[in-house]
Amino acid sequence: MGKLAVILYIIIGPTLAGLGALVPLTMFGVNDFNALYLVASAAAGAILAMPVAWYVANHLTRLMANSAARQPGEPVV
Repeated sequence: MGKLAVILYIIIGPTLAGLGALVPLTMFGVNDFNALYLVASAAAGAILAMPVAWYVANHLTRLMANSAARQPGEPVV
């Protein structure tokens, strides 16, 4: 699951960091923002992506384990 979390972080990390970087640009405008807010918001998004990637990897691992244990023709619950 750790490898899957790292692979997912490669996608989720920049996405949430980019969303975090948009926050000060949206609040203060493009010409009147503080660069510290931009860096702090992007870093917060990247840090927030770690538990999100772990949660998604855990959920995907459980789904794959459940589908492997299911017999062919058995309905998906």
